[in-house]
Amino acid sequence: MPDDTGYVPPKVWTWDAENGNGGKFASINRPTAGAQFEKALPVGVHPLQLYSLATPNGQKVTILLEELLAAGHAGAEYDAWPINISTGDQFGSGFVAINPNSKIPALVDRSGAAPVRVFESASVLVHLAEKFDAFLPRHGTARTECFNWLFWQIGVAPYLGGGFGHFYAYAPVKIRYAIDRFAMEVKRELDVLDQHLADHEYLLGADYSIADMAVWPWYGQLALGRLYQAGEFLQVQSYENVVRWAMQIDARPAVQRGVKVNCLWGDPAGQLPERHAASDFER
Repeated sequence: MPDDTGYVPPKVWTWDAENGNGGKFASINRPTAGAQFEKALPVGVHPLQLYSLATPNGQKVTILLEELLAAGHAGAEYDAWPINISTGDQFGSGFVAINPNSKIPALVDRSGAAPVRVFESASVLVHLAEKFDAFLPRHGTARTECFNWLFWQIGVAPYLGGGFGHFYAYAPVKIRYAIDRFAMEVKRELDVLDQHLADHEYLLGADYSIADMAVWPWYGQLALGRLYQAGEFLQVQSYENVVRWAMQIDARPAVQRGVKVNCLWGDPAGQLPERHAASDFER
């Protein structure tokens, strides 16, 4: 593919239906919303039905669910069904009815009189944390600080994922300006975390929270060299406080279970495409 760094935008942009304007997901991406085909979603036996994939955004929720179960919240038992975004499952009618934005994760909470849909990862985290009164301070400064870091992650992760990750790992053309621009921003974000974690065990201090569960799948996995194979490129080991925090969370059994749920790639030992009971991890 030719280098298009000299691209001059047309007066009116049009979608190239032949290749979706390039990139790894070109065959399924398009500039319109809504269902592309009819497909009902499966429903298991538990009140909580999760439809997701083990990307960083999906891992946030499965980590929280496994942590809730580990903490003794039996009501957090859940069924997890895979949504393969590489093949376009997120555009099926059943999934779009839960999340009109066609992004994972999405949850249906059937524990009440009527099912409640919850979409966007931060919304799912807050919904579950409040439901079980766990991993989210109830009030005061600590609660505000938790939301500070939760929404910091929501704000900055697109620079890591759709920005750096896309142009470094997936774009059909390697554009130096784009890679350098987003690498600089990701390193700044790592430095924000590193300075904060210099005198905080977790993001809230001594208390592990949904803020850690939101940030770790992106920045913790990056610091551990697992995201985009970019550890050396970004010199992640130089962020010693982030690496310490990342390793500490990585050692938690609930986290180790959570990252496997809805995983469809890599080492078979790390894959659990569907999760319906704790015993599934023993297979």
